[in-house]
Amino acid sequence: MSKLPVLKYRELVIILQKNGFIFKRQAKGSHEIWFHPTSMRFVTIPRHEGKTLKKGTLSAIIRDSGLGKKSFQK
Repeated sequence: MSKLPVLKYRELVIILQKNGFIFKRQAKGSHEIWFHPTSMRFVTIPRHEGKTLKKGTLSAIIRDSGLGKKSFQK
């Protein structure tokens, strides 16, 4: 089992965009909703500039996106 990478908000956004996700809307507080038009999946991500994402949060984003862990490796 591979370890989860350590990612910041900007790095996560780049990975999502490369995999076909588009920004849908601003959510409550500092969160954003991203949408994949082909798979019809929504992903909520926190917009905490400069901070790394917690492992549980990143794990939930990977699960919700339907992408494998390999897509999030640097």
